[in-house]
Amino acid sequence: MAEQWVSTKSSPSLSGRKSRNTTPEVELRRALHAMGARFRLHRRLGPASAPDFVLPGRRIAVWVDGCYWHSCPEHGRRKRFEGPNADLWTAKMTRTRERDTLATQEAEELGWTAVRVWEHEIRADPVHAALRVLMG
Repeated sequence: MAEQWVSTKSSPSLSGRKSRNTTPEVELRRALHAMGARFRLHRRLGPASAPDFVLPGRRIAVWVDGCYWHSCPEHGRRKRFEGPNADLWTAKMTRTRERDTLATQEAEELGWTAVRVWEHEIRADPVHAALRVLMG
């Protein structure tokens, strides 16, 4: 039987997080659009690969990875999870990293250039992040 999540005082702030059209994603799209790039949102490339957006003319698939949720090496969580959901959180973060790897591999096998951009890169300089996407 699967373990059950236990409600904690941080549960309400974590449960309503957006997964699409986040602020960093929108900032990156704006910078790309200003550079003349055109894209399509949330196109599924295969069973395991659903990038945040694609640039079909360039065959570039783009994922905007949140630093916390995708375990950024610079800004991801550094200490172990604590509390009643610690094991569930650890497993969730591991599954997210595995899913990211699988999605990238699948996109590349289908002939797309996969580009993953960290949230902190976009917040620091959206234009530089957009140039990195265009370079593939």
